[in-house]
Amino acid sequence: MASTTNTVNTNKLGLTLNDYKGSPSTMCDGCGHDAISSQIIKAYYDLGIEPHTVVKLSGIGCSSKTPAYFLGKAHAINAVHGRMPSVATGVNTANKYLRLIGVSGDGDSASIGLGQLCHLIRRNVPMVYIVENNGVYGLTKGQFSATADLGSKLKNGVINDLPAIDICGLALELGCGFVARSFAGDPKQLSVLIKAAMSYKGLAILDVISPCVTFNNHEGSTKSYKKAKESEIPLHELGFVPYFEQITVDYEPGSTVDVEMHDGSHLRLKKLDRNYDPFSRQNALNTVLSAKEKGEFLTGLLYLDESHKDFTTIMNTVDKPLSALTEAELRPSPDVLESIMAGLK
Repeated sequence: MASTTNTVNTNKLGLTLNDYKGSPSTMCDGCGHDAISSQIIKAYYDLGIEPHTVVKLSGIGCSSKTPAYFLGKAHAINAVHGRMPSVATGVNTANKYLRLIGVSGDGDSASIGLGQLCHLIRRNVPMVYIVENNGVYGLTKGQFSATADLGSKLKNGVINDLPAIDICGLALELGCGFVARSFAGDPKQLSVLIKAAMSYKGLAILDVISPCVTFNNHEGSTKSYKKAKESEIPLHELGFVPYFEQITVDYEPGSTVDVEMHDGSHLRLKKLDRNYDPFSRQNALNTVLSAKEKGEFLTGLLYLDESHKDFTTIMNTVDKPLSALTEAELRPSPDVLESIMAGLK
């Protein structure tokens, strides 16, 4: 009898997909958040990033539980409600070589944490910031959140009479250099956008419509699976080529653009019916506002600015991580301290 051997797929580091997983999920069956976690796992595996070089951050809410379900060997900080951006800024200041990924929710980011998010954008802290957006507070029984669309309906028939905060529109207005929107039910597009966000040197905001199957997946909800699938309009087809793979260009004049990211990876944008330019902030703002007025759900890369300086560059931080500096290196000499004090007179 011929012997058979089981072959286990590994990435360029020799790690398996299981090496990038976390604890078993405790989310409701069919929750969009689990679909997002799966694509995060796949993205880190495909790019061959060592889990111990990653810091996972979150706040409070269903979405903020999800970092437990991916990259079990990474560092993790579960912050106070809405305060994750401050903690992320501190982590980046202490060690700029760690890779940061924050997972938040529409309640955590667009309500109690809105001010924190605004300053994270203003500082351009280099991290991937994923908003798992379902329009409700899933952890506290399904009340409308600040991203709930005007006119949307709860299961009990209550109509939302307040306008929604648009995460992408806010990010564009405040000058974020990487702004994208996707849908938990579109794994192909979501995977590419996560990889591109991970390769961007600066704050990358990814607003993902992630239906709540318990409280917001019914008729009348504007953030249900059915509604999202029916109304999703992709701005372009997306492809991603990691820096360690051969770059080949698809020669279709006027329809395909290859964008080299900071780490040498390539994001490939193939135009569809819309002649959309993701490198124009004004165009992105106009597109988001127009889509909002029409009730359209546009997905894809809304805006990309490769020249935007990140927080560590602006602050001119030293090459050696601050967390690794010794007391002798941190303490100024009496002469230096006297000079500093003299300059403050």
